Amino acid sequence: MQPDYEDAVSFLGSWGPFQRRVVWQLCLAALPSGYNLLSSLYLLATPPHVCRIPDNSLGPEWTQVAVPLQLVSGRLERSSCSRFQLSLIQNLSASGLSSHAPLSSLPQEGCKDGWTFSTEHYQSTVVTEFALVCDEQWKAPLSTLAYFLGGLCGCFISGQLSDRFGRKPVLLACVALMSVFSSVLAAAPSWELFTLLFFAMGLGQIGCFVVVFVLGSEILTGPTRVLFSNLCLPLAYALGMLLLPGTAYLVRSWRLLALILALPGLACVPLWWLLPESPRWLVSRGRVRQAQVVLSAAALENGVEAPEVIFKSTTVANQAMDRPDSMNFVDLLRTRNVRHMSLILWMVWFSLNVSYFGMSFNVSSLSGNPFVNYFLLAAMEVPAYAASWLASRRLPRQLSFVAFSLLGALALLLVQVTLHAHGVLTLLLALLGKFGILAGLSVLYTYSGELYPTVVRNTALSSCATFSRLGSAVSPYILQLGVWYELLPWILVGSLSVFGVVLSVFLPETFTQPLPDTIQQMATMRKWPCSSCAAKHDGRPSEDNPGPEVVWTTHF
Repeated sequence: MQPDYEDAVSFLGSWGPFQRRVVWQLCLAALPSGYNLLSSLYLLATPPHVCRIPDNSLGPEWTQVAVPLQLVSGRLERSSCSRFQLSLIQNLSASGLSSHAPLSSLPQEGCKDGWTFSTEHYQSTVVTEFALVCDEQWKAPLSTLAYFLGGLCGCFISGQLSDRFGRKPVLLACVALMSVFSSVLAAAPSWELFTLLFFAMGLGQIGCFVVVFVLGSEILTGPTRVLFSNLCLPLAYALGMLLLPGTAYLVRSWRLLALILALPGLACVPLWWLLPESPRWLVSRGRVRQAQVVLSAAALENGVEAPEVIFKSTTVANQAMDRPDSMNFVDLLRTRNVRHMSLILWMVWFSLNVSYFGMSFNVSSLSGNPFVNYFLLAAMEVPAYAASWLASRRLPRQLSFVAFSLLGALALLLVQVTLHAHGVLTLLLALLGKFGILAGLSVLYTYSGELYPTVVRNTALSSCATFSRLGSAVSPYILQLGVWYELLPWILVGSLSVFGVVLSVFLPETFTQPLPDTIQQMATMRKWPCSSCAAKHDGRPSEDNPGPEVVWTTHF
């Protein structure tokens, strides 16, 4: 269908009122996804805390020394989870003994009266309200895990639903899931219910983004598709991420923040009537009459005349012959070439996303204001997307991915050298690592979309997003590895990026190749990682010499 379809819709042009409307509407639909992505950083933030000493039980001087000092990252800090036995401290205070007396040998006890949390940055979080610290500290990362597991399930389900029932209804269903469950989340009376609702909220987050990406890449053509997928959509996603730290700074209560997280989704309600279904998907499902209605309306909006018959009989016949009754996840494992390509892409997606989200959560361990740190981290999305867009126009996919990913890996591995000695330099290296990993992910998204054909593209990209969400699900626990060795989280995220690069060299190059529409048109895997291994061909798709056309980029 590829050459016939592109020729059949060429009468629309590539940049008219119809295309401009679709671009801004899809960018609006992507905002909720970016806005919600790392909401757990603020909803589940853990402020500094010490054991609470009941009022009037001790004088001011003894209250200050009732909590023992401990060595944390080379610095002495008050213990977060223990205090000296309060009855003994009360007896010492009543006896008139000076509070400067040595107390280190006194027996200690847990925080029986709860904790006193710092309110410097947060008025309340899920952690402070439900006391998810010390013996209960495992619950906070479990809630984040539930959110990303929701995303994993949402990716797996939304991709197949979108390929079967259409792009638009699944897109708006994902947006509705985020908004509805975010609103209900604000009223959660317990940690258990919060975690369950957070899982449901995650169901729509990445599924929304994947469907926006696929819908735009199929409606738009030529340079407009490249502009949307490589620049407009990523910038809209980044704008959503940039809005989050500003909102969290102004709203220090987690319940109010959860309620506000639902607002961008409400702005997407009119899209049900405004946004068209993908004509390309309609043709791939044999619904040619509906596709012609969409394209005729687009022609009217662009002020051009549509042909009386947009799709020739040969196009419809070929599509009917190539289209199976049902393409699903199993088809990604059915044939040898598709199976090997899918397995490698899944491992690469997993590795890069563990690095990306692990690094994002590790930023909370750096010194400085958490709102400023996250804003800077989110701001790096803009140059990363711009760089990947420029690379997608001129450079091979594999070279771009390897270069960006290795740059990010090197920066993250160097963090272990500067972590305590140079705070500003450490932050700069973390930002450079974010730039490299994200630019690599952007290229990887383009790369993956170009490798798969139209009949399974949404399912395939959703499967990749599923493994990316599996990587993001385990990433909150990477920070916990610092308990055994402080530098281990940074070493791990850098090493996984290198692992993804090694796997990627076995994938075929797709730069400047036509976008495949059927399984038979897919490129074949490289048997050995060298650019000369790719067989030359005359540009016509075949079993051994297929390949996709440029298209898009962004990340989950």
